[in-house]
Amino acid sequence: MTRPGFHLAIPVDDLARAREFYGGVLGLPEGRSDTAWVDWNFHGHQVVTHVVPGARPESGRNPVDGHDVPVPHFGLILSVEDFHELADKLRAAGTRFVIEPYQRFAGEPGEQWTMFLHDPAGNALEFKAFRDESQLFAK
Repeated sequence: MTRPGFHLAIPVDDLARAREFYGGVLGLPEGRSDTAWVDWNFHGHQVVTHVVPGARPESGRNPVDGHDVPVPHFGLILSVEDFHELADKLRAAGTRFVIEPYQRFAGEPGEQWTMFLHDPAGNALEFKAFRDESQLFAK
């Protein structure tokens, strides 16, 4: 299945820290940039970090599985192997998880792994992996 790409622009307060996180920790290739923004290749999608000075309000929260899920958030659906490799990489980088990697719906339709974290500017990200990606919308 070929999916259309998405473009997402997010605010950051420091491009050097954004480069350390998105380029260094997540390992995303950097695309075009200027003094106030950087394009990132987010596994074939375009995420742009734009410098926006000033504090940002904390995101909202929604209770899911006994966790307070940050809203809004964005992320990727990875293979199970890539999910665990990324979780190990994030742990090695000293990342503080909002929600530690854990498995949901074990043995049920939609079985998945998920984790939540913030980038250095406070943007919430979720990475997940399905045992069977064809069950992405399974009930």
